[in-house]
Formats: sequence, C-alpha cells, structure tokens
Amino acid sequence: MTETSFDQDMPTGAGYVPIADHGLIGDLRSVALVGSNGTIDWYCCPSFDAPSVFGAVLDAERGGSFELAATVPARTKQFYFPDTNVLITRFFTEDGVGEVQDFMPVTCATGRDADRHRLIRRVLCVRGSLPFRVRVAPRFEYGSSPHTLRLDGDVAVFESAKLSLGLTATVVLEADGADARADFKLSEGESAVFALDQLGGEVAPRRCPRMEAEEQFTATVAYWRHWLSASKYRGRWREMVHRSALTLKLLTYAPTGAIVAAPTTSLPEQLGGERNWDYRYVWVRDAAFCVYALLRLGFTGEAEAFMKFVTRHITPGDGKPSGPLQIMYGIDGRTDLPERELPHLEGHCCSSPVRVGNAAADQLQLDIYGALIDSIYLYDKWAEPISSEQWDDVCALVDWVCEHWDQPDEGVWETRGGRKNFLYSRLMCWVAIERAIRMANRRGLPADLARWQQRRDTIYRRIHSRGWSEARQAFVQYEGSDVLDAAVLMMPLSKFIAPTDPKWLSTLDALTNDLVSDSLVYRYDPLASPDGLRGDEGTFSICSFWYVEAMVRAGRVDEARLAFEKMLTYANHLGLYAEEISQTGEQQGNFPQAFTHLALISAAFSLDRALG
Repeated sequence: MTETSFDQDMPTGAGYVPIADHGLIGDLRSVALVGSNGTIDWYCCPSFDAPSVFGAVLDAERGGSFELAATVPARTKQFYFPDTNVLITRFFTEDGVGEVQDFMPVTCATGRDADRHRLIRRVLCVRGSLPFRVRVAPRFEYGSSPHTLRLDGDVAVFESAKLSLGLTATVVLEADGADARADFKLSEGESAVFALDQLGGEVAPRRCPRMEAEEQFTATVAYWRHWLSASKYRGRWREMVHRSALTLKLLTYAPTGAIVAAPTTSLPEQLGGERNWDYRYVWVRDAAFCVYALLRLGFTGEAEAFMKFVTRHITPGDGKPSGPLQIMYGIDGRTDLPERELPHLEGHCCSSPVRVGNAAADQLQLDIYGALIDSIYLYDKWAEPISSEQWDDVCALVDWVCEHWDQPDEGVWETRGGRKNFLYSRLMCWVAIERAIRMANRRGLPADLARWQQRRDTIYRRIHSRGWSEARQAFVQYEGSDVLDAAVLMMPLSKFIAPTDPKWLSTLDALTNDLVSDSLVYRYDPLASPDGLRGDEGTFSICSFWYVEAMVRAGRVDEARLAFEKMLTYANHLGLYAEEISQTGEQQGNFPQAFTHLALISAAFSLDRALG
C-alpha cells in the first residue's frame, strides 16, 4: 500500500506520476493504468494494441487522461480488493475519507455485448464529507485525432473518426471544451458512479445506475476470486505469487489466448534515454515462459488457450528470412508489426522517442524455439497430450533448428548492434531438440531420433568448447568473448548443466562479482558489449529472479532466500514490477512486465521446495 501527498490544485500536465505509482485493471482485452493520484493515464480501447485513448503517461499535456480525485489536499493509499484485480484508491483529508473503486467487468458474452468494453469508477465517501472533481479528457489515436463532445446532463459522448466513447454519470456533467467535467460533494455513505463504454451502433450509451455498478462490482470480484481459487500454490509467499498470477492473467487476450509481454509502450528503460519499445505483442519467448508459470500454479485453461494460439498462428510455414517463426506476433496472430515513432508525444518524463510497433519482429532469435518447444513439452506432460498435427509442427521446427542452430543472431536481448554467436541462443536450440526427444521417447512418437541426438550432442560440445572462457573461468555471452551475460543463468534451470558442476559454480561466482548489485542483476555491460543503443539501463528483474533460482539449485539456499526477500522490497506498493530497476530503486521500462512476474513465481516454487 502506498501513500502519496499532493495538491489537487496542481495544474494538469505539471508532472508525471512515476511508473511504479500505478495500479492495473483490465477485462482480458485491454487494461488501464490508474495512478496513485486517482488519474487513469493509460488506456487503449478496444484492445491492448489499439491506439491510446488516455495516454498521459507518455505525454502529460497531449496524451489525455481520466482524472478523479478529492479537490482538497489529500494523502492517498492504493490497494487491491483482496484476491482480485479490482483497484481501490483512498483519499485521506481533514474533513473525511473517500475512495475510488476502479474495475473493468469481465464479460463472457457473445454477440453485441461481447464488443462492449466498460470501465467503471465508483466513488464513495466512507467518513465525513468530501468534495470531488472529475475531468474526462480523451485524446484519440495517441493524441493525434480530434474529437467532438455531445453532452446531455449526465451523459457525454466523445466521437472521433474511428472510435466513440460514452460516459454516463450519476452527477451532472459540464463541457470543458471537448472534455467533460464535474464538481460534486459526497457525505458519508453517499456514492457516485462514472462508466465509460465503447460505443458501437448505439444511439446513446447504456447508463450505469448505482445499483448496477454495485452488481458489476460484486460480479467482477466473484470472477477474479473464482479464477484464483484454482491455484495450487500453498507456499510462503502466497500473496506475491498470487498477485503475479493475477497480473499474468490480466495480460491475456481472451479472444485468442495470446499473452502480451506488457500492456504499455515506450516507458523508458532509462529516463531521458532512447531504449523505449512497444511491448503490447505476443513474444513467443515470453508467452511460452508464462505457460510454464501458469501450469505450475494449476491454470491449465490458460495454457490450453495459448496452445491453440500457437497451433493457429505460430506454425512453421511463415517462410521469412529470419526463420520459420517470427519472434513476436500481434494479439490476433498477425505478423506485420511495423515500427514507427510518434514525434508529437514527448515521452514519459520527456523520454523520447515514443514508438508503436516493433522492428524486432524481423530479427532472428534462435532461443525462441527452445522456449516454445519446452512449453509444448510441459503442456504435453502436465496438461494433456498434444495432437498428431501439433507433433508434426514440432518435428518441422526441430528439423529447422537442426539445420540453423549455428547461425549468428540478435539474441535474447534483441540487440541492435549486429548478429553474434550468442551462447543463450545455442543453449535454447539444445533445449528445443532435447525436449522434443523426451516427448518422442515418452510417447513413442515418430521422429528422426538419430539425427536429433547427433545435433543435440554437437550443440552441447560446442557450448562447452567455444562458450567457455578460460580467462574468466565462466560461460560467456557469445563465442570467443570474455563478456558475461545473465542469460547464462538459464543453463542449470534448463537442465543443460548440473547446478553444482564446478564450471557452473565458477560462472555463478563470476556473475555475482560482475553483474549483481544488492541481489539485483544486470543483463550485461553495454560498454563491454555494445548493443547499438545509447545510454545505460537498470538491473533486469527477470535476471534477478533467475539468479535466486540458480543459487537455490546450487545449494546456496540462505543466500537465495535473502536475495529473493530483497527483490520483493523492490516491488511497487501493489506487488507489481516493471522490466527493470534503476540505481535508486525505481521501476523502469514497460509496466507491468510478464517476464518479471513469471520468474518470481518460478523462484518462489524453487525456494519453497528447498526450504521444505
């Protein structure tokens, strides 16, 4: 729970809410970021990768926002309604206490109602009396498309060329240019409701009276609690693990089973830097790791939905120069993800450029084959056997890996400094072949086992001979180098090397000395290994949790537990993580990050098992 003091008379756009000072709500199609000051400053409608309607997190003046807060100086605290993704922001003033309940109902409806995307903000005064102000200022198409406002008492319709939104309220709204606003006062026990709907063919938005808002609140709470009740985790860190699971679920696109890497774009990895990317897509690597985490928790339905997405869209027939698979896909399975900059937006805290789309889609990243086939292997083992057609696709992918594993590529970190013979890429090619061999042997499936085994063993020997540095006494980032890379932490986690092997223990010591800072782990040193981009970056949170798990498996359980507990202190007030952590402990990069939360789940499982 966080506490923030602020003056409600501060002019709009005077500053940015830090990345970490946000909570997340969603309806399994899109999400909204709610600042600790009560402002929604990120929302894309109707889907994760649609243009933003509220984008003040990327431009405080031009991005658009949905402000709702007390109009007197207040302290705020934020928390999730227990075991749900319903977010509550509380305002503490001299005259009373109020709260805003933010949620997006999850609908399983079909037909016209399936396309309704509703965001509900319910305001309550719980003690004394409190004045509030609301200002709804959408900025369509990332702030580039003008809109008109039609206002009739407690109903406002915002219309742009491609999208229309309807706002209904239980208080009278006023026009403020093309925006809507209201000032109102609530006494103890009173409430007000604001509901924002995507409009289709409706003449006017559907109203949301107080009783309906109460019913929607109850139904949304029930949905999340029912979903979470399937969790099998009973370990020491249940609150953090379950928050991570709820977050991963929020990053799921229900219509296709896709899982996005993060729901935001261009949140900087370094304030003022250029490492700003669009993460609202399905990375094969990230999504496959998500399946692993969700399967461990017992959520087989999400794993099954992603497997269907894989079968439908990620098949070895794309025929692109970078391989039979792209490294990422749109949430609807599309492959065309052109990258462009939005120069009219200044970026979070003036960190430009703001990018949409992602040119890394055309990169060659050989590690994705290991991540994908490992997830298929785990699904086949823990959920249900894959079909004969799916096995044919696996065989085609493995055959391709057998032919192309020794190519230089851009690597797991998507560097833009040229292709290299990255060790991690070799490692995951080994995983791809090894897991396919396991499936074939366990189920008696047809395969060219002699060829697969020969390639698997060749890769194994290549890593040990060319990926090992005598000078560093460690496995290194790429062949022929002395550069360390935290990605090699996956070597024991993927069962490539014994976690107590002397070569691995020496590598772990080298990583600890060079890349670890107070349990936080840097990916690599960009000065020692130029990646084609200017500036520095923070520690990479998934690597910090990999480090915990690697130490657990090496028998260094006390050190691992301390590092894990320290990592938990870097979460935000709601238990959420971005991609990276800065020198001063601030969250950096797109937020929240699926990679980080799935690694937390895996590390918690490993620690629980080791501690007994």
